[in-house]
Amino acid sequence: MNKKLSANAEKQKRFRLKQKELGKKQVRGYVTPLAMDCYKEISAKTGWTDSEVLSNALRITYAAYKCGQIKLLNEWLKDNKK
Repeated sequence: MNKKLSANAEKQKRFRLKQKELGKKQVRGYVTPLAMDCYKEISAKTGWTDSEVLSNALRITYAAYKCGQIKLLNEWLKDNKK
């Protein structure tokens, strides 16, 4: 059992190193450099913590979905290269 846990920890360590090599940074998951720039921009403009950014992003996405505005949200993101 202990050998299995050790193997899993090594697998996770290799995964984290690979993500760093790809230029990704862990926030609540591994994100691309472009996504990290967006995250930093949102944090700077709003002063939100990591939890608040995630929570509000989910709320905005859900509101767009409920109002039938997902296409509009996606178009805005593409137009603004986000």
